[in-house]
Amino acid sequence: MSDTAVNMSVETLKRVDLVTVSGRIDSSNAAEFEGNLKELMSSGRHNLVLNLAGVTYMSSAGLRTLVSTLKECKKRGGDVRLASPSERVAEVLSLAGLDSLFQVYEDDTAAVGSF
Repeated sequence: MSDTAVNMSVETLKRVDLVTVSGRIDSSNAAEFEGNLKELMSSGRHNLVLNLAGVTYMSSAGLRTLVSTLKECKKRGGDVRLASPSERVAEVLSLAGLDSLFQVYEDDTAAVGSF
């Protein structure tokens, strides 16, 4: 895995898609990250759980992607919930004042069960 890679795997469950994200999310790959999420939403999936435990770095471009994905899902009657964000991601969300915008859960089970 290179330093500029963001990796995503999607597990489709009954009411929600569990998206496990790892790597760095920065200006070099935020568009790819956003494109992958938009592709998921375009297939009619608007309840997303993003597991961010493996994300080692997130820039403002990554935060913008999270916010735009949340807005799009809410517009379509869905939601985005975050599961086990890494310490660095939790810190960035807090510093940006976005921790109150997202529902954050300790683990995948709690986040998926919240839908």
